[in-house]
Amino acid sequence: MNLTYFLFFLCIIVCTLIITYWAAKQSNTANQFYIAAGSLSGIQNGMAIAGDYISAASFLGIVGTIAITGFDGLLYAAGFLVSYLIVLFFIAEPIHHLGNYSLGDVICSRFPSYRMRWMMAVGAFIISILYIIPQLVAAGLLIRLLLDIEYSTSVLVIGSLMTVYVVFGGMFATSWVQIVKTVVLLSGTFLLSLMVFAQFDWDITQLTEQVKQGTPLKESFFLPGNLLEKPLEVISLQLALILGTAGLPHILIRFFTVRNTKEVRKSLLTASWIIGVFYLITLILGLGTVALIGYHELIAVDPTGNLAAPLLAETLGGDFLMAFIAAISFTTIVAVVAGLVISATTAFSHDLYYHIIKKKQTSEKNQVRAAKWTAFFVGLVSTLFALGLKNINVTFLVSLTFTVAASSNLPVLLFTIYWKRFNETGAIIGMAAGMTASLILLMFGPHIMNPDSGWIAREPLFPLQNPGIIAIPIGFLGAVLGSFFSKNTEQSNREFRRFYIKAQTGINTKDEAS
Repeated sequence: MNLTYFLFFLCIIVCTLIITYWAAKQSNTANQFYIAAGSLSGIQNGMAIAGDYISAASFLGIVGTIAITGFDGLLYAAGFLVSYLIVLFFIAEPIHHLGNYSLGDVICSRFPSYRMRWMMAVGAFIISILYIIPQLVAAGLLIRLLLDIEYSTSVLVIGSLMTVYVVFGGMFATSWVQIVKTVVLLSGTFLLSLMVFAQFDWDITQLTEQVKQGTPLKESFFLPGNLLEKPLEVISLQLALILGTAGLPHILIRFFTVRNTKEVRKSLLTASWIIGVFYLITLILGLGTVALIGYHELIAVDPTGNLAAPLLAETLGGDFLMAFIAAISFTTIVAVVAGLVISATTAFSHDLYYHIIKKKQTSEKNQVRAAKWTAFFVGLVSTLFALGLKNINVTFLVSLTFTVAASSNLPVLLFTIYWKRFNETGAIIGMAAGMTASLILLMFGPHIMNPDSGWIAREPLFPLQNPGIIAIPIGFLGAVLGSFFSKNTEQSNREFRRFYIKAQTGINTKDEAS
């Protein structure tokens, strides 16, 4: 075991546990545990959103994907960044006005029913689990490489740590771990990108020429089609990435942690700038990996490409820099996973336990206790799944999570906020149709069914690797048809007008006397 690596990892663990200890003293009520009592500023929340969003797929997966496939790897980064425009213009402020703790609150502000809360809670749980798994996979591979610890042991350690952060610190601990992670990540990767340019005398032409020498793709490295051969695949992937963010529960509940809509806007603008700068850096790191390490050397160490950034750091700065970048990667994973766990926890403990099981008749202490037990359960389930999924690029798993979010949560959110004719039946059918379609297409697609490397050794029944172009329209279509073909569900103009004013302004209006 390398002592330098171990000390860096130990330092990260100690620092995050100190944050958790401090946060635990401020997480005694449900309001504090779920949304940090709405105490974050817009800039703080924007940094936390960026920390929540820049996952292992962004840092480890995208750098590796660019290094292996070239131009197509950059498509992931572009889709992730553009997605925030949908959130900014259509989703963020209504979410803040309509909800308290969860997406279930938002939908039930218009369609108050136990069925809706069940659907939203189950959806949040599935999406969160799908997103947590690739983070844990990346963490396990990283620690196995650096500390020479078995993959299964590594995943168990990370799963235990993330559970501790949420169980004891709630949203306070999660937010500040994410803020610290954002500062450290940007600083470390920016330094690494400068070191890449310095190797080529700050001449990008020299860098690109060396990239062509380091990859078997040669000049085609900078052309599309190396990863996604069909234009339909590109469109499908971009649809999922651009629309998926607006349906991710762990991102959307962050808009409850600020006081007003001004801070909501400031949160999104801050996050967008940070994320945009970061993805430019990942491009440089991907090019640097090919130029300085080489395609074949990277594949020999890690066929998935997930360890490209730490290996580049080792090439440029030896053990010390590699340990630093690896510790940053570890912090990235911890922060994102904590945000996902708090999202799934809120959905179950608030929507199911408080509203459905207890029917709002329980104490603050019991609510927080239920949330902590839920966090433990979510951490356990995620860890068990991650133990069997180590041989897969984490970027792919995240893109599938975006497909599920875009086809299930997004149609329900948009139609609930903006369409008067929409109703509860449409919401339930749309969410169920989108979720079912995306999961079925995944099961019958080439990632699961593959005669060479799939879990099922046979030709896939569904040809596209990215099912978004089919699954997302199914979710929207299910919501539309469910609304049109159900009976006695249309809201009056006055009722919808009152709801819409609240969604856009936060103001509750009362019926005028006739």
